[in-house]
Amino acid sequence: MDLAVLTVNAGSSSLKLDVVEGDDEAVASERLPALGPHELPAALEDFLARVPAPDAAGHRVVHGGERLRAAARVDPDVRAALDGAAELAPLHVPPALAALDALARLRPDLPAVACLDTAFHSTLPAAAATYALPAAWRERWPLRRFGFHGLSHAWVARRVPELLASSPSSLRIVSCHLGAGASLAAIADGRSVDTTMGFTPLEGLAMATRSGSVDPGLVLWLQRRGGLSATAVEQGLEREGGLLGLSRRSADMRAVIEGADAGDEHCRLALDVYLHRLRAGIAAMAAALGGVDALAFTGGVGEASPRIRADAVAGLGFLGLSVDLAANAGAEGDAEPGVERRARDAVVSPAGARSAVLVVEAREELQMASEVLALLR
Repeated sequence: MDLAVLTVNAGSSSLKLDVVEGDDEAVASERLPALGPHELPAALEDFLARVPAPDAAGHRVVHGGERLRAAARVDPDVRAALDGAAELAPLHVPPALAALDALARLRPDLPAVACLDTAFHSTLPAAAATYALPAAWRERWPLRRFGFHGLSHAWVARRVPELLASSPSSLRIVSCHLGAGASLAAIADGRSVDTTMGFTPLEGLAMATRSGSVDPGLVLWLQRRGGLSATAVEQGLEREGGLLGLSRRSADMRAVIEGADAGDEHCRLALDVYLHRLRAGIAAMAAALGGVDALAFTGGVGEASPRIRADAVAGLGFLGLSVDLAANAGAEGDAEPGVERRARDAVVSPAGARSAVLVVEAREELQMASEVLALLR
């Protein structure tokens, strides 16, 4: 009989609960807005009362810090290490730890596993993980590129070979997780060898409200000459930049596309910057792999926007990438209540294309369940 795993994905804006039997199907799900520490126990208890009793729990934790580089059974030492990593992702780790603690109080005998978004990128070679910083800084602090969205990229690494009926060892995959946060990963033999996010989830692509990569000198200039505090700069880069800052309208890609098509010059610029960064990032990941056999789109934007997929790939023909417009437009699944329409897993490149282009539904809950079962077994 398959074990049942409760997966808890507590983020800065939502709480996702699933019960997965084995590691291939969710038998119960709940999608809620982010809840405060005082609201969590009741929500968890209500969900647990309506679903099959879990044998273990997996908690998505965005950052494992320098010490935790694989899924880990939560004990006092691991819990302390997660606390130490919270300052590296202050918007994401505290909600996860609040949910972990609430469930531990409700079900103290339930084995708990921390499933880390940074773990998938622990295989980055030194050349990809190391910043060119003074040796004294790197020896004193864990100043390295950690990478994020690892659970999503790991699922892509697992699912793409299945869809293409190929061995993971034969595929060079560029995984595009495009949501409110966005990152790319270069995957060879099922392992991450490069990614766009770094020490924090702020590096890399332009995102919904995050700027993505900027010149560090710009940050210094804003503080020295612009008179902005570190807090003000952080607020701008994390919550007021990206699509929102460029479009002056919305952080929602659907609204940005609508505005661009209606002639709004700010939305047009936002869309152009987003696509420029995305194409450049995909090409960089392909360079890290020495080519690309499969390009996979996942995440809210990656799954729900045929326009972004088509426009991104349109500039990447030199890599052998192209989309079948009808297949791309048709890769649309059913909408869940309260959740934007998402795509079904599909190959959307033309038959016989040199490199495959795919849409892969993000299934972080299945990846988490797989990691929990592998650890407990």
